[in-house]
Amino acid sequence: MSIPLRKPNEIQKLHTAGQAVGKTLKYLEENVKAGMTLLEVDAMGEKYLRDLGARPAFKGLYGFPNAVCTSLNEVIIHGVPDNTVLKDGDILGLDIGSEIEGWYGDAAITMPIGKISKDDEALIACSKDALYYAIDIIKEGMRFKELSLALENFILDRGYTPLVKFCGHGIGREPHCDPEVPNYLDSPNPKQGPKIKNGMIFCIEPMICQKDEEPIVDKKDKWSVRSADGLRTSHYEHQVAIVNGKAQVLTAIKDNSKE
Repeated sequence: MSIPLRKPNEIQKLHTAGQAVGKTLKYLEENVKAGMTLLEVDAMGEKYLRDLGARPAFKGLYGFPNAVCTSLNEVIIHGVPDNTVLKDGDILGLDIGSEIEGWYGDAAITMPIGKISKDDEALIACSKDALYYAIDIIKEGMRFKELSLALENFILDRGYTPLVKFCGHGIGREPHCDPEVPNYLDSPNPKQGPKIKNGMIFCIEPMICQKDEEPIVDKKDKWSVRSADGLRTSHYEHQVAIVNGKAQVLTAIKDNSKE
């Protein structure tokens, strides 16, 4: 496994790409409403991202047809936008990638549509809180497997379970590269594998299931992933750089609000 160590000027370029994603997610969070279709959400996100000077990195990536992954209710990741109309009480995952001058950004949120249930509020909070917990505990010299174990324990302690077979990832000149960052320990020993070092860039993305961690990929669109339990799910993601031994969030908007 070869994990690039980025120089400060390269981290700045990744920050520029990450900011485009963070601003677009913030814009969608403030403007997506009940009555809109998922295709309208996708078009709104793509236009905003392009107006910021970024190329939608997901559009055409591995054959994905749209700019924004719109994961509605039971869909946890990779939801394909369609004519489904949003309604009050829905929860919507939005995952966006950007590319600017060959450098990539990537982040995700899960947002409420109108008033949602307390159970759904707790479900969304788990993915968001797990993400920020991971960001806070990262330090140089920690092993990625230790980070994965910490994420898993946090999620389990909340009464949920992390989706398996999908994970966070490295990012830079490509949208996905080493290292893989699962939300669970995928081997017996967390003291094995690569260590986190200054200059590394990667995405952390807790994917939260309620009861069953096994994924099921939609047979029709070949993309949308659901939990085998068929229940609602949540997903949050940030792109981080390791600077001075700690995680610096590249996709947080400049006012440092947690989006």
